[in-house]
Amino acid sequence: MTSDIKKIMASALRLTQTGSLSDATAEIQRALSGTTANPDRPRERHPLAETIKALGALRKPVTFRKTETMNTPVSRKTPGGAQFLPKTFSCHAGKREYKLYIPARKPQGRRPLLVMLHGCTQNADDFAAGTRMNSLAEEHGMLVAYPVQPKTANASACWNWFNPGDQQRGAGEPAILAGLTLEIAAEHKIDPTRIYVAGLSAGGAMAMVMGAAYPELYAAIGVHSGLPYQSANDVMSALSAMRTGATEFRPQPDTRTIVFHGDADNTVHPANAEMIADGRRTLNRRTVSKGKSSAPGGRSYARTVLQHDADEATMLEIWMIDGAGHAWAGGSADGSFTDPKGPDASAEMLRFFLSEDAL
Repeated sequence: MTSDIKKIMASALRLTQTGSLSDATAEIQRALSGTTANPDRPRERHPLAETIKALGALRKPVTFRKTETMNTPVSRKTPGGAQFLPKTFSCHAGKREYKLYIPARKPQGRRPLLVMLHGCTQNADDFAAGTRMNSLAEEHGMLVAYPVQPKTANASACWNWFNPGDQQRGAGEPAILAGLTLEIAAEHKIDPTRIYVAGLSAGGAMAMVMGAAYPELYAAIGVHSGLPYQSANDVMSALSAMRTGATEFRPQPDTRTIVFHGDADNTVHPANAEMIADGRRTLNRRTVSKGKSSAPGGRSYARTVLQHDADEATMLEIWMIDGAGHAWAGGSADGSFTDPKGPDASAEMLRFFLSEDAL
């Protein structure tokens, strides 16, 4: 680290200790980008403290910059006969509250289950409203669980995907989320072959962790605006991966995965989606289709499909969306971090999850 950067970090530390978190954030962002301060330019002020844990000695949770406008939530109705219930799960690794959507529709046989991991600053109600996943799950008789990351675990309610203690089986947040999944599956007689996990941003990165740590539990993964598994091992490397893309190549979970990312995402660099694909090509994968299309009345996108060489099963889809930022594609303005212009990420995820042939 150069002496200039050391001075910036020292200044950020002093600002953090005095409670000036927004100013401290600006200092860290300058350190990462190599820019210098412009005294004539007003500081950007964001409700975040992504510097805190990056400053090492403070050992407080990190938060990440919000680039999309928070939308004002409106009423969120549950279809007649359906339930959206507050729940709590506890195990040796900790406790998490969650909300569980139980559809009114009761299909023949055991039901599927989807675990949805929200992004930073979000909660269960917000994420459910923004993705419209409950109404889509109703059509399939699917249960949907929305675990909630408390601010006691991370100051901005981010899942700690970058923490080595939360990247492994049997410990930390993966153990809590897997235990929560298993408890719901047992209580509601879920089909063990149709359990899925998906998330946005930090939630998408944690979905990748869950696919790696518990490949026998989750049949498929959905990642929106997320990062590859083990793309960071501390906050500073997490910020670097978010800004420019993961730099260290690692094989990715061998679980069926669908990825959505906007090519104009300024919070999590779209190169991370390509890194997920590169990490899967090492596992006897071949690209079988790649082409451009457009959502009806919405954005254009490039869709790449990879199959398994042995049985031609579709193992990975990458959707790169033209002009989209850090927001759930095709989402509702009822929730935060959504882009109603599409394509419909929620519908496409369910199509990918529930179809034996995702082509």
